Amino acid sequence: MDEQKQDQTIQEHFDELNELMRRRREELDTLQKLGINPYPYNFNVTDFSTNIINNYSETDPQHDVAIAGRIMSIRRMGKASFCHVQDAQGRIQCYLRKDDVGDSYETFKLLDIGDIIGVEGYVFKTKMGEISVHARKFEILSKSLRPLPIVKEKTDEAGNKTIFDPFSDKELRYRQRYVDLAVNSQVRDVFVKRALILRSIRKFLDDRGYLEVETPILQPMYGGAFARPFTTHHNALDIDLYLRIADELYLKRLIVGGYDGVYEFAKDFRNEGMDRSHNPEFTMMELYVAYKDYIWMMNLVEEMVSKIALAVNGTMKWKVGDNEIDFTPPWKRISMYDVIKEYTGKDLRNKSEEEIRAIAKELHVEVDPGMGRGSIIDEIFSEKVESKLIQPTFITDYPVEMSPLAKKHRSEPGLVERFEVMVNGHELCNAFSELNDPIDQRQRFEEQMKLRARGDEEAQVLDEDYLRALEYGMPPTAGLGIGIDRLTMLFTNQDSIRDVLFFPQMKPER
Repeated sequence: MDEQKQDQTIQEHFDELNELMRRRREELDTLQKLGINPYPYNFNVTDFSTNIINNYSETDPQHDVAIAGRIMSIRRMGKASFCHVQDAQGRIQCYLRKDDVGDSYETFKLLDIGDIIGVEGYVFKTKMGEISVHARKFEILSKSLRPLPIVKEKTDEAGNKTIFDPFSDKELRYRQRYVDLAVNSQVRDVFVKRALILRSIRKFLDDRGYLEVETPILQPMYGGAFARPFTTHHNALDIDLYLRIADELYLKRLIVGGYDGVYEFAKDFRNEGMDRSHNPEFTMMELYVAYKDYIWMMNLVEEMVSKIALAVNGTMKWKVGDNEIDFTPPWKRISMYDVIKEYTGKDLRNKSEEEIRAIAKELHVEVDPGMGRGSIIDEIFSEKVESKLIQPTFITDYPVEMSPLAKKHRSEPGLVERFEVMVNGHELCNAFSELNDPIDQRQRFEEQMKLRARGDEEAQVLDEDYLRALEYGMPPTAGLGIGIDRLTMLFTNQDSIRDVLFFPQMKPER
């Protein structure tokens, strides 16, 4: 019976939707019969809502403006009407009176919420004190054939905004991001901040003289990370190619070629599961600087991220979920072995693969038979430690098995010079003193190939061309990869990566 009621409710919804769409098409036909083009070519916009409101002056209240945007509310009153128009900056009220706009006022009766219009008029303040645009003329710019989900906003005297009837269904919001952006202004703000983060990073690196570059997305050999790739086929060459999982190996080839510092904002692709912090397509910024090491890179990361915090939110402290994150340098630094011991009581130093596998079982951490020593340590860290690292923390000095592209530690055998920054329980970035010894690198690749033979599909592959590049000589180099999506999640207080991607990956619509 409940399923019947649910089916009936769904059918009633579609009947109502179809009726609204039918009426809008009839309005479209009427407009066209009146000789009005409901989809004209342009409109000369001279002003924006927020600027008009912020710059309103009692001494010059009636200056002329021309705005354009989407109708978000309509209140008709015979020979006069009010509507709120939403543009790229915000919303502003418009007042249309038949005596001012003439016969076109009848056209306004054919408009709906969601239609896009252009309005020319002058600024005034209503008796209720709302800064508005008094229309002298208006023009339909796009007739909306589907009704928008109406989201109502109310702002009190203190400026606090309350949203009623939000368009909040997660799946619908992700699938129909265009509707989400149209009706949820706070969603647009997230992506404005994302753009500001990118600009801040780019300026920080450009000011230091590093060169922004582009490297191949389609690669004959993938590498630079532990991940399974997406595979495609090039018909003309009749070869398989891979969507890159990282741009690391190409960027280090450029260091071999003589550049002292290169960086890239890269779209990477990994054929793996999806969750709140993973999407198969994501954005990384990778940086490589010659003659530097991972200690130097730690200092640079602290400085860069703290400057981004100030640029985006104007403060070093920012609330993320229930936690207040403090990005003020210096950040805590602790080695991989020490942090595992701190949170599990288990010291993994100098333990064999069999001993660490037994410890994992004791800690109730599931590991696959094909996993090697490094992968098991990584799984223990992910399961038992990662979520507890809330404040910015450098996890340093990883076991050599976990990092086939990092230089061996200068003072501790069995470790490499690597760090990851953990914030709010997630990895934010990864960095090495880069391995530039071609003989050592070949041996590391060969160890990875043995792991692949045991069934570890994410182990790295042996790249002969990259080894050849190293044989020509690469200077000491510090490398960094920072996840732009997770950085945006932090600085916009979003708990899912899907909320900082315009179009996240979804299952096909039924």
